[in-house]
Amino acid sequence: MRISVIGTGYLGATHAACMAELGFEVLGLDIDPAKVEALTRGKLPFYEPGLPELLIKHVQSGRLRFTTSYEEVGAWADVHFIGVGTPQKPGESAADLRFVDASVTSLARHITRDALIVGKSTVPVGTAARLRDLLAATRTEAGPDGRGLPGDVELAWNPEFLREGYAVKDTLTPDRLVVGVESAHAEQVLRQVYAKSLTEDTPWIATDFETAELVKVAANAFLATKISFINAFSEITETVGGDIGTLADAIGHDPRIGRKFLNAGVGFGGGCLPKDIRALQARVSELGLDRTMRFLAEMDDINLRRRDRVVDLAVQILSHHRHGQARTAGATGTAGAAGPGTTGTGAVPSPAAVEVLNGSKVALLGVTFKPHSDDVRDSPALDVANRLFTAGADVAVYDPQGNANAAKRFPRLDYVDTLEKALVGADLVILLTEWDEFRQMDPEYVGRLVDQKLLIDGRNVLDRTAWQAAGFTHAALGHRFSPGHPTAHPGPARGS
Repeated sequence: MRISVIGTGYLGATHAACMAELGFEVLGLDIDPAKVEALTRGKLPFYEPGLPELLIKHVQSGRLRFTTSYEEVGAWADVHFIGVGTPQKPGESAADLRFVDASVTSLARHITRDALIVGKSTVPVGTAARLRDLLAATRTEAGPDGRGLPGDVELAWNPEFLREGYAVKDTLTPDRLVVGVESAHAEQVLRQVYAKSLTEDTPWIATDFETAELVKVAANAFLATKISFINAFSEITETVGGDIGTLADAIGHDPRIGRKFLNAGVGFGGGCLPKDIRALQARVSELGLDRTMRFLAEMDDINLRRRDRVVDLAVQILSHHRHGQARTAGATGTAGAAGPGTTGTGAVPSPAAVEVLNGSKVALLGVTFKPHSDDVRDSPALDVANRLFTAGADVAVYDPQGNANAAKRFPRLDYVDTLEKALVGADLVILLTEWDEFRQMDPEYVGRLVDQKLLIDGRNVLDRTAWQAAGFTHAALGHRFSPGHPTAHPGPARGS
């Protein structure tokens, strides 16, 4: 069985290399000749641990090739996986399905044999059924005299559940396999594709198109809900006190809840969770079910408020250090007493934020939305960096993998290539992505590099006791900012 993968971005390139690792001959297609040429040389346009080795291995073995030709793909492969992007439409919440539609249409016009087209892209519910009809209509119109093209071509849907940083593992040893099919033949073909996983007792869920489409967005919505839930409680503990890590541990022991994704911090980002929950809201609105997913809008708002909170903490910690009084940024720029405040939308800094941050050097550690990735799409860290810069701060940014991508989006920031360069002369250190390099920092060493021992832990991964012992004023999301008064439980911070 020969496999093609349409689209060679993050999802497509990973799937193509892993299918080759499973023993298949694979042909990857992309309409970008430069990307195809780079992949043919074994070069990836993104960072993903373990994937470069697989790519080089199977390009060299000849098991994995790349092309720009739908004609070649249509004549060669038995199974065609679609892994193109479904970004948000510009200025809207809905998913942009142009690339998925174009992939199906192009395949339909060039397949002249029995084949199975398998969608892996995340799409709104109802898309697969529409594409099934588009596939049939296109093949009929493309044939001579309206008689259709030769071959029986079916559509199936097989959502991906990849975690950036662990995508190779998640593809080769998935925790479940979900397929939306309309025939026993389509299911049997996919069982052959995933035969190795099935011998390892991976759960197999064969269902209809609609369920398969909803599984992915339901999973992402649930994960986003857990993150937003603990961050909502962070807003409470930041006001009244308490230890958000202990709270998360306590409720996480309940097996109905679980501890994963209950790490308070600057919130979620990336190319999946934010766009998927917004696309889901847009889709249910189209279905006349506006009230059904109304809570997702509040989740999104909670997530964005965490970015405001980091800027507000920066204002508080710097103003207290300089003047002995912690000010808040304030939505309208009005100085307030210590406590949680807001910078509004973050688009325009308040006068108080400008007054305090202007001219301050901030060492901002991490701009990717998570460690083990170079992805800065909808990154809370990069958004915070830009907000600080807009308020007048001198922001020195260091990320082990994300600087180049971040610089394409916000070129005005000062990107440095080592941790030490970011820290030297800093008035304030803000950790926003929990790379191991940052988690393992020595407080004494950092203290010798910075000008002022002020620290904001935006991911709750540093040992507060150790940093305070080294003379740092330590602030963290989910904790009340009370300079000079350690929290009631100042033990090691908890987090992933």
